[in-house]
Amino acid sequence: MGKLIVSLSPHAHGTDSVEKNMYGVIIALVPALIVSLVYFGLGSAIVLATSVIACVFFEWAITKYILGSERNTVCDGSAALTGLLLGFNLPSNLPVWIIIIGALVAIGVGKMTFGGLGNNLFNPALVGRCFLLVSFPAQMTSWPVAGQLGKYLDAETAATPLYYMKEAIKTGDTSYLDNVPDATYLLLGSNPAGGLGTIGEICAVALILGGLYMLWKKIITWHIPVSIILTVFVFSGFMHIISPAYADPFTEILSGGLMLGAIFMATDYVTSPMCAKGQIIYGIAIGFLTVVIRNWGSYPEGMSFAILIMNGFTPLINAYVKPKRFGEVPAKN
Repeated sequence: MGKLIVSLSPHAHGTDSVEKNMYGVIIALVPALIVSLVYFGLGSAIVLATSVIACVFFEWAITKYILGSERNTVCDGSAALTGLLLGFNLPSNLPVWIIIIGALVAIGVGKMTFGGLGNNLFNPALVGRCFLLVSFPAQMTSWPVAGQLGKYLDAETAATPLYYMKEAIKTGDTSYLDNVPDATYLLLGSNPAGGLGTIGEICAVALILGGLYMLWKKIITWHIPVSIILTVFVFSGFMHIISPAYADPFTEILSGGLMLGAIFMATDYVTSPMCAKGQIIYGIAIGFLTVVIRNWGSYPEGMSFAILIMNGFTPLINAYVKPKRFGEVPAKN
């Protein structure tokens, strides 16, 4: 008989492989990548290229010179995907040296400290993003206006819809919400009143297309994205009914990084629960925490923090919410 080899997660079945799924997610991000280049031009290209190259380099260097491993993990696509997702969570005018620091934290702290792919407790791209947000708040909350294709560091900036939504809650002045684009603008990524947000969150249609592609290829399942979006819709709708100072649920869903987080960040194989029931619980908790942080926290956006918090609960969810084993017979009292 041959040996039974048990490897670390993520586990793929049939003809799937880690490489195939990682590159599948990268393909799903292509529509959002194209939109970012159309809206931000040079700034988007520099930020994304720097993030991907830095993440790949740090994974190679740490694996070879610090861990002393001869195994080449660069080609499996996970480091490139981490770099792309990190770049998608950054503004298009962020200086190169800050991006490199974020890549080092994402790979070195968020991933390789735990032993590499399959061992990390937290989503590496979000670890890097939140580290930069706390360390460089001014640079990380400077949002370029779309259409400045040839500009990078000197791009004109403006407030985002989330800023106006936050100000309306803080002051009780609903006139702030007049500056928030309607659903059509948010779907397409256009904001005539100001800034758009991070590179990857600006166009909901592009992100939805990527999500549908991943569902078609069975890279992800519907449980996490749908449970997050429905929870945000119901909770924010309830708050909007209580007070018009809270944005309507469609605006909440289409604003900020909610679509990017729900479809691409929260569905990370390693840091999300394994079974369907656990994924729904996980998604509901992320949606609830996102609305809580957005409405009553210090930051206008709460998606990244909500996902990282629930990443920490994933082992508990896996332990206490798991399917019945095949052939298992309940113990008699």
